[in-house]
Amino acid sequence: MQVYFGRGKGKTTAALGQGFRATGHGFKVYMIQFMKGYPQYGEVKAIENTQNFDLKQFGTPDLIATPGEIDFEEGRKGMEFAEKIIMSDEYDIVILDEIGVAVEYGIVKIEDVLKLIENKPEFVELIITGGPKMHPKIKERADLLTEMRMIKHYYSSKGIKARFGIEH
Repeated sequence: MQVYFGRGKGKTTAALGQGFRATGHGFKVYMIQFMKGYPQYGEVKAIENTQNFDLKQFGTPDLIATPGEIDFEEGRKGMEFAEKIIMSDEYDIVILDEIGVAVEYGIVKIEDVLKLIENKPEFVELIITGGPKMHPKIKERADLLTEMRMIKHYYSSKGIKARFGIEH
């Protein structure tokens, strides 16, 4: 199990890179995005054009300040779907994108994530991404644990907002 978290840019990008590399060798990959429901992200369009790579989003197009009922419902649906995909014997790699943030916000229960980790078939490579923090129990179970650390970012140093094709 691979885990990417931290304040630095590149967590989702690292997971996508692993997924794209694997498809080049015929692996089947499924990315499940939590707290993301914006269909115009570049990765959504790229995955649509990639054989053996599927993606499904669970969330709304809006950034969440305080989770509402729709967010908890999307989290529940996302976890049910993730379990179905992980246990399907159809995918070699399953990416749970932003699930660390979903746990932090209480949208997804840590117990449910740990159950998925414990019950996944051995051949499934699980990749988990999150925000600045990652639950200690997920970090403890990781085989590869990478913390992305921001040294400098044009948003904080120059006020440059998310750029089309670069951040989304």
